[in-house]
Amino acid sequence: MSTRQIRSRTSPARGPRRAWTRLPDADLLQRRFRDLNLTLKGSLLERAIRKLYRELEHAGLKFRPHCWLGEEWFSPDGTPGIAIPFYLSHPRLKRLERRMMREVEGGNAAALMQLLRHEAGHALDTAFRLRRRRAWSEVFGRASKPYEDSYHPRPGSRNFVQHLDAWYAQSHPTEDFAETFAVWLNPGSRWRRAYRDWPALAKLQYVDGLMVELRGRTAPVRSRRAVESLREDRRTLADYYRTKLDRYAPMSAHMTDHLIRRAFATSPASARTMRAATMLRSQRPALRRELAVELGVSRYLIDQVLRLIVQRCEVLGLYVRGSMRQARPRARRLIKRVVRLHLAGRAGEHVR
Repeated sequence: MSTRQIRSRTSPARGPRRAWTRLPDADLLQRRFRDLNLTLKGSLLERAIRKLYRELEHAGLKFRPHCWLGEEWFSPDGTPGIAIPFYLSHPRLKRLERRMMREVEGGNAAALMQLLRHEAGHALDTAFRLRRRRAWSEVFGRASKPYEDSYHPRPGSRNFVQHLDAWYAQSHPTEDFAETFAVWLNPGSRWRRAYRDWPALAKLQYVDGLMVELRGRTAPVRSRRAVESLREDRRTLADYYRTKLDRYAPMSAHMTDHLIRRAFATSPASARTMRAATMLRSQRPALRRELAVELGVSRYLIDQVLRLIVQRCEVLGLYVRGSMRQARPRARRLIKRVVRLHLAGRAGEHVR
């Protein structure tokens, strides 16, 4: 997709093609992807893609990753492009995504550019076959290393740049490269100063030298295939969200009640004793953020596990045991145990 193509239309499609924007959630969920007539042209994503292209041009790179709408963020092997989640193409779909998943990945301008720069790094890697270089492997590691279902980052490590949440550069060598490239590309990163005393600076310097080599060059891999495009997808949005929710479904209530009872008390020690559900709600943002990083899982999974535990605490009428200082680490251990049981494949039905 060229900048000219993106600019060819400046306002979203109107009329019958977008009548679904006025539907209530229940009716919208019954619409098929193909009937939504989603397109990047005229969407909210135009400005961000143009900005990405300007940053690449300013860096002297001729490469422009083509973009299309898919289910989620990814840059497929063999295709130097970027799939962008469909829900980012329209405010109505963003609202539905937030209601269904409680978050919208890339839902604001800053987060959107972070993700585009990251995926552009993957696309550039594919376009110029960078991972095949010996020097690339010496700096970032073997790209053939298997992806793990979860990873355990070291928050204090200075061997990796910090760009996306959860120290994502530590998850895999290809992600390390994409994150390093994203920091290098960002005009406001001031990476030479920000990483001056970090071992990660060597990675940024390698990328800097590599991009000098690629300036003005045409990429040998130029496929413009839209992998997993939704244009002809006959699934409904309900089908999509059912699958997505099942992917993160926490354990069913009966499997966790005995763990929850061990973490909390069945009666208050005094009139001032806090209810367990109240304590968990107050700690929810911090616990979600901390445990997602510690366990290397999505914040959504942590949130769903917390939701289940809060519901069961209310049903069972549980209270905080001991002081708040004692209760918080006990709650952390409980949540971690439930998440790990889920990841081990002992998941039950999704909590509605």
